[in-house]
Amino acid sequence: MEGIRIPLTEKEAEGFVVPLGPANLVFAKTDIGLVGCGAFDVAALERFGYPAARVRPAEGSSIRDLDDLLAGIIAVANEPAAKRGIAPGMTGREALELL
Repeated sequence: MEGIRIPLTEKEAEGFVVPLGPANLVFAKTDIGLVGCGAFDVAALERFGYPAARVRPAEGSSIRDLDDLLAGIIAVANEPAAKRGIAPGMTGREALELL
């Protein structure tokens, strides 16, 4: 699996799209944490102290690609992500900038 570079203001994130039949597993990660589609269990990642947030689509019914992920709206952020300033309502790109 090869990552796609996502330029951020102060660093880069690495994005991934994994086809899973009728849906894609879509996420982007930095050296600190990740922002992912609805398939991610951010509460489970919280148990490891790993900052993670889940997005919902800004348009349409699912997150299909990295553009959808970056434009998506944060639905849930675990406690480590919240401590970094990530909150429901911001975009996936805004959340990545805080990671």
